[in-house]
Amino acid sequence: MGYRNLRECVADLEKSGRLRRIEDEVDPDQEIGIIQRRVYAQGGPALLFTRAKGSRFPLLGNLFGTLERTRYLFRDSLAHVETLVKFKLDPRELMRRPGAIPKTLLGAAHLLPRRVDKGPILAHRTSLSRLPQLKSWPLDGGAFITLPQVYSEDPARPGWRHGNLGMYRVQISGNRYQPDLEAGLHYQIHRGIGVHHSEALRRGEALRVNVFVGGPPSLNVAAVMPLPEGMPELAFAGLLGGRRISLVPAANGLPMPAEADFVISGTIDPQRTLPEGPFGDHLGYYSLAHDFPVLQVEAVHHRPEAIWPFTTVGRPPQEDTTFGAFIHELTGPLIPDVLPGIHAVHAVDAAGVHPLLLALGSERYVPYAEKREPMELLTQANAVLGQGQLSLAKYLLIAAREDAPELDIHDIEAFFKHVLERIDWRRDLHFQTRTTIDTLDYSGHGLNAGSKVVMAAAGEPRRTLAREIGSDLALPAGFSAPRVVLPGVLAVQGPPHVGQRGESAVDMETFCAYFDTQAAINRFPLVVVVDDSEQVARQLNNFLWTVFTRSNPATDIHGISAFTEARHWGCRGALVIDARAKDFHPPALEEDPAAVRRVEALAASGGPLHGLF
Repeated sequence: MGYRNLRECVADLEKSGRLRRIEDEVDPDQEIGIIQRRVYAQGGPALLFTRAKGSRFPLLGNLFGTLERTRYLFRDSLAHVETLVKFKLDPRELMRRPGAIPKTLLGAAHLLPRRVDKGPILAHRTSLSRLPQLKSWPLDGGAFITLPQVYSEDPARPGWRHGNLGMYRVQISGNRYQPDLEAGLHYQIHRGIGVHHSEALRRGEALRVNVFVGGPPSLNVAAVMPLPEGMPELAFAGLLGGRRISLVPAANGLPMPAEADFVISGTIDPQRTLPEGPFGDHLGYYSLAHDFPVLQVEAVHHRPEAIWPFTTVGRPPQEDTTFGAFIHELTGPLIPDVLPGIHAVHAVDAAGVHPLLLALGSERYVPYAEKREPMELLTQANAVLGQGQLSLAKYLLIAAREDAPELDIHDIEAFFKHVLERIDWRRDLHFQTRTTIDTLDYSGHGLNAGSKVVMAAAGEPRRTLAREIGSDLALPAGFSAPRVVLPGVLAVQGPPHVGQRGESAVDMETFCAYFDTQAAINRFPLVVVVDDSEQVARQLNNFLWTVFTRSNPATDIHGISAFTEARHWGCRGALVIDARAKDFHPPALEEDPAAVRRVEALAASGGPLHGLF
């Protein structure tokens, strides 16, 4: 059986050597976040901070810090989940394995939550100011709940069957919120709570919301799981956790998990928004302060001996990287079922997930054609960009599996090589110039607003990719330090970017005009102009993060010998991406040196953190 609550999970992890207690006092203002990030980077254990400064509640970090530990948490139920996924894909699998039917039915029995009158969560009440005031980065606007499970129901169809459980940012102190009475609720676009909020506003009602913290670990996974339409997250949490989720009523009339550690109950004010943020985010930058809904807090419940689970986010990889890998293990087999013709999809974590999406599709429209070119791939690309959170992708690179059946979509260098050998920049670029992008991506022309590009490749290789810089490569004034990043990819150091948001930089037009189609630079089909070419070329992850988080396709893609024909843009020479930092971009995340020194002193020989990192 799975864990009934978080305390059972902590006890099991400690007994099995997968958790370490930190008994010395540590400050939740940055220090705890620094420790968690470093232990995660080392593949270290879960961490229980028993003396967080200013808090009487212990803090649990790095719970999902490794894929092995995440699988361990759900070892009793993973087989049931995987079996149900297989049966959904192919009912014939059930006929081949009739012995699996009893186990499958047992797992399915955990889908239905159960109503109870009493539970540990009803034992105590507290206030927002007495919760751990965790601050991960120096410029954060206050304390945030970093592993919240935000629950709402459709006002038109009340009940858990039409509920939504999502992981949306909740600010509990700072800015202009009334202490203990208000919290900020930052949900990004294309989230289930938005549908409920829209219906509440249409009806002129406040939206009831409960914020769960802690409880069975399966609730955390369910809150970030891209589930099929009609599958409530509370049901999936029971399936994954190996136990039905017990629910008790909260003060606002919504249910709350009986075994949760904390629950904040309230309503979203239908009349007001307030500035929320800034906050360090998963793209590796600060998301700036913007107006978001206000949660009017009615009650803060907590169980006896409650534990406050947390994570920190920042430039990938971080703990949410493990979430992504685990979710892919569970849902990857469903991709061909949800997106016919698509064999695999990879949201590239090192690029911040949404900025870069790789896909393997099929090209079968004209199988008898002498030469294959992207046709069906374009239909599939539109389907990908219309599917759930995949729709937030900014760069979608899609290739035909028929050209290389052995191609591994998670081998990013090999995938880029495959695409760049085949793509025709005159034909294979397809833009959406004014559309929605990730709320946390500031590279576009406004909040939630930017552009997308599909790069589709099919057929035989059309070029050999350069791996070295020839002596005949010349650059215009102000551009220097060319470096090979990958076969066919060249990084060039440019001058600081000058230009307005939503407009292309004039110096990029000058850069491209310097070359003709015979210039040596065209041996590299992809050229990226960056602030530090040495740094970008040093590691693949540096290239992925810099290029795809700092560019907006419609304004930052240029090309040598570019043209527009029948409203289609292409180029006859190399494609050029301006990936320099712009003055309208938020600052990249940097740790406070003084906090780092304090943490490093704790990790020195004889210190309480010695051996962790």
